[in-house]
Order: sequence, then C-alpha cells, then structure tokens
Amino acid sequence: MFGIGLPELMVIAIVGIVVFGPERLPELARQAGRFVRQMRNLAQSAQNQLREELGPEYADLRLSDLDPRQAIRKHILEAMDEDDDMPRPLPAYEVLARDERPPYDHEAT
Repeated sequence: MFGIGLPELMVIAIVGIVVFGPERLPELARQAGRFVRQMRNLAQSAQNQLREELGPEYADLRLSDLDPRQAIRKHILEAMDEDDDMPRPLPAYEVLARDERPPYDHEAT
C-alpha cells in the first residue's frame, strides 16, 4: 500500500506495543482504521463532486489525473508514440558495400 513490507510492519507493531502497551493497541488500531476510512470517503466524495461540477464530459475523471507529474508524463508518452508513427527520413548519404571505394572528385581537391 505505502511501500511497507512485512519487516517494516513488524517493527511498527513492536514499537507500538512498547510505546502504547498491549492493552491500548487494539483501540488505537481501530481508530486508525476509522480515520483511513473517513479520509477515503472524503476523497471519494470530493472526486464525485468535482465530476458533477465539471459535467458529463469529465465523467471518467480521476484525482490522479490532476497530478501535474502524471499529466506531463501522459503528454510526453503520447508525443513519443506520435513520433514513432511518423516515417523516418532516409539518410542523405549512400551506404557503400564492403569492398566498394568511395567516389573521388579530382576537381574538388
């Protein structure tokens, strides 16, 4: 979820038991769960309200679309895809065969 693995969770649990004690730890965990749920509901309601205010053309809007880093990354990737679709110009020079000698112009030297 937040890049926390099993070893980190164990350390957090041990620190929680030492600091708060085993009696208060379950109640603190319930409060943390309620807080996370409230924040998730708040974000969901803000997203729904934003969709309603912007109208039907933004029905598929996500809050992550408003992140400037995501928007820039999206547009850069789209531009790179468009560049791949365009034909590449041929080089202005001819490629010589392995044993072929380049032309020599006596008047140019």
